Amino acid sequence: MINTSAQIRQAFLDFFRERGHEVVPSAPLVPGNDPTLLFTNAGMVPFKDVFLGREQRGYTRAVSSQRCVRAGGKHNDLENVGYTARHHTFFEMLGNFSFGDYFKRDAIQYAWTFLTEVIGLPAERLWVTVFEDDDEAADIWLKEIGVDPDRFSRIGAHDNFWSMGDTGPCGPCSEIFYDHGPEVPGGPPGTPEEDGDRYVEIWNLVFMQYDRDADGTMHPLPKPSIDTGMGLERIAAVVQGVHNNFEIDLFQRLVAAAGELAGVTDHANSSLRVIADHIRACAFLIVDGVFPSNEGRGYVLRRIIRRAVRHGYKLGISRTFFHRLVGPLIDEMGEAFPELPRGREQVERVLKQEEERFRETLEQGLKLLEADLAGLEGRIIPGETVFKLYDTYGFPVDLTADIARERELEVDLDGFEREMAAQRERARAASGFKADYGSGADYEGATEFTGYEHLRDTGRVDALYTEGRSVNELAEGAEGMIILDRTPFYAESGGQVGDRGVLSAEGVEFEVQDTVKYGDGVGHVGVLRRGRVVPGDTLAAEVDGQRREATVLNHSATHLLHAALRTVLGEHVTQKGSLVAPDRLRFDFSHFEPLSQEQLERLERMVNDQIRANVAADVRRMSYDEAMEFGAMALFGEKYGDEVRVMRFGEFSTELCGGTHVARTGDIGFFKIVSETGISAGVRRIEAITGDAAVAWAEQVERRLGRIGELLRSSTDNIEVRLEQMVDSHRQLEKQIEQLKQKLASQAGTDLADQAVDLNGVRVLASRVEGGDSKALRNTVDQLKNKLGSAAIVLASVDGDKVRLVAGVTKDYTDRIKAGDLVNVVAEQVGGRGGGRPDFAQAGGSDPGRLDDALRSVADWVRERLG
Repeated sequence: MINTSAQIRQAFLDFFRERGHEVVPSAPLVPGNDPTLLFTNAGMVPFKDVFLGREQRGYTRAVSSQRCVRAGGKHNDLENVGYTARHHTFFEMLGNFSFGDYFKRDAIQYAWTFLTEVIGLPAERLWVTVFEDDDEAADIWLKEIGVDPDRFSRIGAHDNFWSMGDTGPCGPCSEIFYDHGPEVPGGPPGTPEEDGDRYVEIWNLVFMQYDRDADGTMHPLPKPSIDTGMGLERIAAVVQGVHNNFEIDLFQRLVAAAGELAGVTDHANSSLRVIADHIRACAFLIVDGVFPSNEGRGYVLRRIIRRAVRHGYKLGISRTFFHRLVGPLIDEMGEAFPELPRGREQVERVLKQEEERFRETLEQGLKLLEADLAGLEGRIIPGETVFKLYDTYGFPVDLTADIARERELEVDLDGFEREMAAQRERARAASGFKADYGSGADYEGATEFTGYEHLRDTGRVDALYTEGRSVNELAEGAEGMIILDRTPFYAESGGQVGDRGVLSAEGVEFEVQDTVKYGDGVGHVGVLRRGRVVPGDTLAAEVDGQRREATVLNHSATHLLHAALRTVLGEHVTQKGSLVAPDRLRFDFSHFEPLSQEQLERLERMVNDQIRANVAADVRRMSYDEAMEFGAMALFGEKYGDEVRVMRFGEFSTELCGGTHVARTGDIGFFKIVSETGISAGVRRIEAITGDAAVAWAEQVERRLGRIGELLRSSTDNIEVRLEQMVDSHRQLEKQIEQLKQKLASQAGTDLADQAVDLNGVRVLASRVEGGDSKALRNTVDQLKNKLGSAAIVLASVDGDKVRLVAGVTKDYTDRIKAGDLVNVVAEQVGGRGGGRPDFAQAGGSDPGRLDDALRSVADWVRERLG
């Protein structure tokens, strides 16, 4: 009997495998090569280019259980999670697909057979809809499948016509609903009561049969296709006889684990459900290389984590807890998704650190919100408050909205957006901008790049630009951009900086200061030093060879470093940014803790081993699929064409790359890491040097060591021993100095005690202490309090134009004289202010000239306090 979620998932995959479908593993939640999507949000996303005809695969039928996230962007269910029965940030989409193979008849037959025969749902509980004009699908359902006409309806385009966008592939849908029975409120689909919970959509069959052009005309596709989607959580709820997805087995164990951490036994608690939902989304996002940050996907992850933490706080969980749910999640889903247990350590570390970071400000932020709510007039939280929580305490807007919803309040989103706009305007005003030539949308040509083979070439001037606009001439002295039909100059991309050099002809010299992509052209940006240039001119193009060579060394070393990082730290490491310049390389990568010295040394050894091996560069052009089979690494978010360039160094490194590289790794010479830092949550940065720069660095280090040896009067071989001896000696001297200071403080206390004035049983002393640092002053105050009994003391010392002040009050008088008030009697007169405990305080000042008068005023102030 099929009952559990795992059994349903496996039965679905097996059913379609037996019918000739390729079982395709779930793609990552970060869509590969599709910058239009924040996350994979539907089962068809990994097959998008196949449906569009841009990609060919070795099969025409596929089945998958695709993990999806709908949180952020157009598809955002985050705010509804915990309040409804079927909204999730993370879910699994079961889907079967046909790429020009079978169509409506087989798709409908497969769906009906699986639901009624494999899963065993009673036919009389199923309701079917089709697009109102789709007679073909209607006939299949009614005449061939035999669906009861009373449980069948035609629906308009709003619900039953699917499209990928305003243009492109589209087609009618057929949806299958499950009827929970008359005891549940709600009516059939297409009726005014359809929003009730009685009829729940469980499967959508999309018949992709048209191509819609820009004017809305739909042309039949030569190869109609099938795209279906059935939410695992929804079908599991039906099979397991529950009305709420959070009551299925997948969630009940997670809810129970969260309840155990919170000490809550009511598993219907909405906060427990939020936490159980969010741990799934967060864990899988981290596994797929997303880390908390303040922008893009990382910000969505941060919002989800912080929402879960807030609900844990609401339940009274006082310690970090969210990462403790990774184990129960792996128990539930680790077998189906083995990448989850493989990434467990990383996921737990990221979640724990993010929660610790947020908990530091959560309580303060909530107190601020409570204070504002206490004085709130009406039911709307002002946008200024929402912005202050976001800007100061890292409260995502939807987290504030979540709290507002619980209080039956609303959030002034328009006011928040106004505050955000004002902040962006302030940021823009504080920054500068350089000349921008635009995206290149106005340039229709293309430049042939010849720089892989040559540093010199000739090209025809195709276009000229200056001050961001197209011109017909560049005159001497003008700054502008020249586009040639062919060039050896590399345009900045993939982290590699643009080339510099010279474009020239008789009487013409154009200094190229940067090279950029401009549409499909290559723009040479710089200054015309001599002559005049017009479109059609032929120019000699010569790249600065020394600068290019230095850049090439760093680019190839970056590839070796990337491979070494994945070996040393793990496959969770992915590139998050890079800079390849002549003087250095900078590589940003996903990792959630600083690297140890041992790890850094291992990275250097691995890269330098590859350099000494003098491996030849293997450069190939092939299709994207061939490159993936070849083992090449692609970067998420990058858009690759049908043909890609693969850069391979032996078995060590294989990546897609359009940049320029060495012929052999030995050309790099020497690789040295000069820094490793964190630049944001979950992202580290390594800066390194190669070639002559690395040799110069080593020579500089050697010179410094020699100079240190001279200062220590030691050979460089013996520097460490000599330094250790000096440090030990220094520590001994510091101890002796401290002991002497304590003796001096004791002596000073004895001498100063004689200056104390008795005021109604309280000894009052306000005096200068020459040369006393803060610690010496504190020690002296302690000595005096012991000698004087009941006392109020202020001591001061002067260092240049700075005044140091300490005050002490014996505990028997702190109810009447506070040390903070006492020290400020003097501090405020010498241009400062301070504070501290009732019995001890310290302060500073900047006006030593008024110190003596200020000290003399202390006795009168104490006398007044004592009455």
